[in-house]
Amino acid sequence: MVEGVVTENGLSADIKLAGSDGFVLDVSVGIAPGSTLVVLGPNGAGKSTLVAALVGLSPIDEGRIELAGVVLEDTEAGISLPPSRRGIGVMFQDGLLFPHLSVRDNIAFGLKSTGVSKEEVAQRTDHWMDRFDLVGLAERRPPELSGGEAQRVALARAVATKPKLLILDEPLGSLDVTMKAHARRTIAEFLDSYDGPALVITHDPTEAFLLGDELCILEDGLISQSGTAQEIRLHPRSRYAADLAGTNLFEGTASDGVIDIGGHNLYMPAHDVSGEVIVTFHPRAVAIHRSQPEGSPRNMWKTAIAHVESLGDTARIATSAPLPVTAEVTMESTRSLDLDPGVEVWLSVKATELHVQLVAG
Repeated sequence: MVEGVVTENGLSADIKLAGSDGFVLDVSVGIAPGSTLVVLGPNGAGKSTLVAALVGLSPIDEGRIELAGVVLEDTEAGISLPPSRRGIGVMFQDGLLFPHLSVRDNIAFGLKSTGVSKEEVAQRTDHWMDRFDLVGLAERRPPELSGGEAQRVALARAVATKPKLLILDEPLGSLDVTMKAHARRTIAEFLDSYDGPALVITHDPTEAFLLGDELCILEDGLISQSGTAQEIRLHPRSRYAADLAGTNLFEGTASDGVIDIGGHNLYMPAHDVSGEVIVTFHPRAVAIHRSQPEGSPRNMWKTAIAHVESLGDTARIATSAPLPVTAEVTMESTRSLDLDPGVEVWLSVKATELHVQLVAG
């Protein structure tokens, strides 16, 4: 993402929009063609307001939005195109499919409003049904679909019109663990091949790290930080970004309640998840002990401290093999336990603190 820079066939937006409750969105974003920007932020940060402004549902108070060389909105020039003329495809969290229409007709709905011929509507609809494995579901209606199937229909409908900008608004938020894995894979594969600018809105750091080329942290209506996932992890600029940056994330194989991460086992609370998984846990979920802890917690291992970073009242502790993780403890604990680089310690993490997601089904 390059803030405030127009890229050919890309998006450049400078937006200032005040809500009736005193909330103000004041952001500048740019997305190049073929690139995916993930806007990540807590509830109430302004993510939905940003989407509404881009698609034209909420007129901006000040600023300019340009997409693929076309000015969509310019408050100084008095330009404001309606949503139907902006060339933006949106996939919402709940899909918002028309319940009375079949899968085929849901996908074709937007195409029919663009004025293309019946033959082209049919051709494009068939193409996207085949692309997202929906041919066998063509005549079904949304109430007859699983959550994952409905998400594929919503994505097909969003891209069938060949949008100049694709927005995925919390695309996985309403799905369970298994369906989320399938849908994430479908979306990731599509974004890899999509040649237009794409914007993903989420509050889930796992989705952000897996789907985005670049990340943008939105807090209280302002962009607090932008960059690659690695840049944000190494140099977080806010408490929220620091929490995201420190999230421990590993890939492994789950079976019978155990996750194998490169030969190191972690026990998880559920036994019904098996296959390739992503496991995450917060730094504050990691307990540090100078000797083997009593009570024998199932997830514990011996390691050494690699780095200590002061965050004011707390410290972030990076550890080494066999499972390099980040822990967060109070500065008082750091001093009382003599937590310095090279010191050997024991770590423990409760199974209930592990967040496990299937990579793919």
